[in-house]
Amino acid sequence: MLVLDSNHLQELAFRSQLGQRLQVRLLETGYAVASTVVCAEESLRGIMARIAIARNGSEQIKGYEQLARQIGFLAKFILLPWNAEAAERFHSLRAQGVRIGTMDLRIACITLEHDALLLTRNTVDFAKVPNLRFENWLD
Repeated sequence: MLVLDSNHLQELAFRSQLGQRLQVRLLETGYAVASTVVCAEESLRGIMARIAIARNGSEQIKGYEQLARQIGFLAKFILLPWNAEAAERFHSLRAQGVRIGTMDLRIACITLEHDALLLTRNTVDFAKVPNLRFENWLD
């Protein structure tokens, strides 16, 4: 299984040139492609923050349109859960001294629980997580 980190997920959502190449590569692998509920939270949180500070109706309308598009996009993916096993692994890794951002460590723990390969641009931080397999497919 391949797990898309937020940066890979967003390239697909934006249909950028990198995202289009990534889409082709993902299809060619034949592997199941998923993301995490944590990545979904990250993508929706940004949109919702923009809605909250929108100064006029037009900005709000655009924000809600973007929110609806993003929800529809995310619905196409398996979103791997944050569950008791991932949380236990998270606390274990923190106790071992793994110091990366909370959201990134949650994503790593979910990926480890599914024995999957994480696709991410953030190779520096994820390299600090023991036994995590990751690659950057956006280069």
